[in-house]
Amino acid sequence: MDYRSPTTAKDAAGLLASDGAHVLAGGTDILVKLRAGFVAPRMLVDLKGVPRLRGIESDARGWRIGAATPCAEIGEHEAFAAAWPGVVEALQLIGSTQIQGRATLGGNLCNASPAADSVPALIAAGALCEVAGVTGEREVAVEQIITGPGRNALARGDFILGFRLPKPLARAGDAYLRFIPRTEMDIAVVGVGVSLALDAKGVCTHARVGLGAVAPTPLLVADAARALIGTRVNAAALEALVAAASAACRPIDDKRGTIAYRIKVAGVLARRAAVIALERATNKK
Repeated sequence: MDYRSPTTAKDAAGLLASDGAHVLAGGTDILVKLRAGFVAPRMLVDLKGVPRLRGIESDARGWRIGAATPCAEIGEHEAFAAAWPGVVEALQLIGSTQIQGRATLGGNLCNASPAADSVPALIAAGALCEVAGVTGEREVAVEQIITGPGRNALARGDFILGFRLPKPLARAGDAYLRFIPRTEMDIAVVGVGVSLALDAKGVCTHARVGLGAVAPTPLLVADAARALIGTRVNAAALEALVAAASAACRPIDDKRGTIAYRIKVAGVLARRAAVIALERATNKK
């Protein structure tokens, strides 16, 4: 097995285009799979040497996070946590404290688990991926990356450089909640991210709802967002949100939850996350 550590996006894309090349970012997924014999890479391409893959920055567009920035580093960034608390809540649920010191948003997305915690929160935030490849760079919505369990839309040679999150509106809030059978270190039975914004009169003018672990891919639920927009996020709007979130679910039965249970929990968590997001938007200064 060969090991390469490129220092430019162009060189990284060229190496990843070769047969048998695998990305090494945080390593929390690939090293486990390698040791278990699930994968046998001919080449590991360590992306951490590409400068644009590390760091957290704000600019006129909003926020940019390098795809290989450790989750722990993102969680400790006070300004970003104030802007997008729901995203930070989600990434702080990825594994243990030790794992978060290595795990990355790019890896959590590209590993393509339907239950990945960061993904519904990123979808709710309207995040875009900066994707680099042998033909150049492009931006792709987070919800378009995962195509099925363990599968993503990246072509050979493609990798994620970073994530773009918009600047939150003046009266905006987001939240992420998940349900797990245990109190720590488990995989989501259901995960829900909600973001919303209010006008000066308290009417919801913008909303996005992301669901995880209830379908083969994480979902952007437009009907759930429409249930909130144009309302004061009152009881009737929340009931409509619950119905829309539950209706969007296409889960499976497994040892952690039945289809009926996941559908029910998705609606419950959507309501709770929306109430938290509303409180944050209302109290924002």
